[in-house]
Amino acid sequence: MGARFTELVVDASDPERLADFWQAVLGWDRTGPDEDEGVVELTDPAGGRPTLVFVPVPEAKTVKNRLHIDLSPIGCDQDEELARLLSLGARRADIGQGEQRWVVLADPEGNELCLLRTQVE
Repeated sequence: MGARFTELVVDASDPERLADFWQAVLGWDRTGPDEDEGVVELTDPAGGRPTLVFVPVPEAKTVKNRLHIDLSPIGCDQDEELARLLSLGARRADIGQGEQRWVVLADPEGNELCLLRTQVE
């Protein structure tokens, strides 16, 4: 027996704004916000997992994430996808990574993510 990874929960000062960013990045479907809790979810329309769940919290992010999302470009190269992500509101981030083949970015609330060079078709 084992467990299935079904949701990645992201604390957010503004769950709707952060969900808007990630929806534009991934092209996933959006549900919510939940009227009682303010939770917004994004699901892969192809039925993939996990669901991204954005949960409101009162405090701002203060330290480097211990977990982050890696992205691979689809139908373009890393430079083209980098330009798109920056236009959506991502920004470059320096977490001490030095010179690497991937690009470290932060989403609108400062959560780190990496853009890989590997293209996915």
